[in-house]
Amino acid sequence: QVQLVESGGGLVQAGDSLRLSCAASGRTFSSYAMAWFRQAPGKERDFVATISWSGGRTAYTDSVKGRFTISRDNAENTVYLQMNSLQPEDTAVYYCATSDRSTISYTERGYAYWGQGTQVTVSS
Repeated sequence: QVQLVESGGGLVQAGDSLRLSCAASGRTFSSYAMAWFRQAPGKERDFVATISWSGGRTAYTDSVKGRFTISRDNAENTVYLQMNSLQPEDTAVYYCATSDRSTISYTERGYAYWGQGTQVTVSS
């Protein structure tokens, strides 16, 4: 049974940083792409960042480019999202997801398993 557990969310001020972690279990973590999505209140869940199985390829939504960095440690079965220069519009529940493929995807349909989410709140 695949399980993803996010951590690291919290309440911060604009300009601060946070690092989210997602610990995976129940499958060969290193074989599959991983991603972060987020859902703001009253909005749909949106793509944030993705990373290929090896970590050799990453991609980001435009609004976080240059501020967020996705990475993974396959030995620790963990994917990270380093978030710098946080803004109030980054406030959302952040979800970790894992694919059934090794290559990246930008849509929810590309991911088969999801975590429960971690809240990030950025005050102005």
